[in-house]
Amino acid sequence: MKDLSARLAVAAVGIPAVLALLYVGGWVLGVPLALVAAQGAREVYRFSQAKGVRPFGWMGMTVAAAVVLASVARPDFPALAPWVLGLLGGLAVGSLKLALVTRGPMGSPLGSVSITLFGAVYAGLPLAFISLLHAMPTRMDWGELRPSPWMGLMVVALPLSATWIGDAAAYFAGSAWGKKKLFPSVSPGKSWVGAWAGTLGAAAAAAGWLIVVRPFLPGLPVAGVGVAAVIGAMLGVAAIVGDLAESLLKRDCQVKDTGTILPGLGGVLDVIDSLLFTAPLFYGILIYG
Repeated sequence: MKDLSARLAVAAVGIPAVLALLYVGGWVLGVPLALVAAQGAREVYRFSQAKGVRPFGWMGMTVAAAVVLASVARPDFPALAPWVLGLLGGLAVGSLKLALVTRGPMGSPLGSVSITLFGAVYAGLPLAFISLLHAMPTRMDWGELRPSPWMGLMVVALPLSATWIGDAAAYFAGSAWGKKKLFPSVSPGKSWVGAWAGTLGAAAAAAGWLIVVRPFLPGLPVAGVGVAAVIGAMLGVAAIVGDLAESLLKRDCQVKDTGTILPGLGGVLDVIDSLLFTAPLFYGILIYG
């Protein structure tokens, strides 16, 4: 109950703040996202040290943040891709050179370079899709004749609501009725009942989302409520995979939480682990679906 109270308290403060940033968009959204990416990379590097791997933390954190900032400056994937490739390629080469100079063959250079690159990709690249999604209504001309600052928020609201509502449904259903575990070796608390409830909750959230936003985004390429529900279910599954993926990393490093920055929730990655999978997936669905 104490954990639930802490979660609700963080949500009561965090959700309005997130919605305000999404309403404004641009650099006002991008800079906090970049800081979250840097903190996420830092958490990866922190718990990787429990395995004896010493990453080049500040270098990776800087690149994770830079990838997100690049998505604000270039809010279109074809325009962003060369910048991301250059940043991540520079990180790989730069960390390898640093390992050569400071670590040598006995300092686990392969592990150091690999985890440095992984942290930047894992925490930084998916968050760049938030900016890309936010820019899509204006760039793709989905809105009415007079653009509204609500349009970007409305698009990003789907992966957010599918993730949050699906997670809440999974938590309460799993706590009440979950007996058979989904993946006990990775996350002992997750059950099949919770997974199904989370998927259905995400589908319901997506259906409701379309009903609300359709009048304001007439060009949105989602054919109807049924299609939206299917997309929501896909995002629900992606959210579960993202949660399990982070649990896998923590289990390997034998840590409970990635950090203590958020009371009752743990670290930044403990909060955004599902969003790291749902945001890129939703962007891909809108572009190629």
